[in-house]
Formats: sequence, C-alpha cells, structure tokens
Amino acid sequence: MKILGILVMLYAMVFVVIAVVKPGVVWNSKKTETLKKVFGEIGTGIFFYIWALLILALGIWLFTK
Repeated sequence: MKILGILVMLYAMVFVVIAVVKPGVVWNSKKTETLKKVFGEIGTGIFFYIWALLILALGIWLFTK
C-alpha cells in the first residue's frame, strides 16, 4: 500500500503544478474551459487545489496503511 500511497501523492502534486503553472494543454482543454465558465478563473484554480488536498489526504492514508 505504501507504493500506491506514494503514487497517489505524486498525482496530487500534478494537480498543484497544473493550478500554479496553468499549462496551455490542460488549462485550455474543453473540460477546463467548462470549469472556468462555471467557477471563473480563480474558482477553477481553487477547485484544482481542493482536489489536490483531497487526493493528498487519500495518498497519506494509503501510505500509513
């Protein structure tokens, strides 16, 4: 379970990088454009941060199991 926990924590870091860097490939995709229409630019960034926190919590939980 420790390896899975580490992989999930790395996945959470990907969400943080996306929220900070806002790479064009991801930030301008149709799904993200829909999120930006609903939440706005700042809300979409916050959405990515919240998902990163939830996934990080899951990764920590899996790592400690």
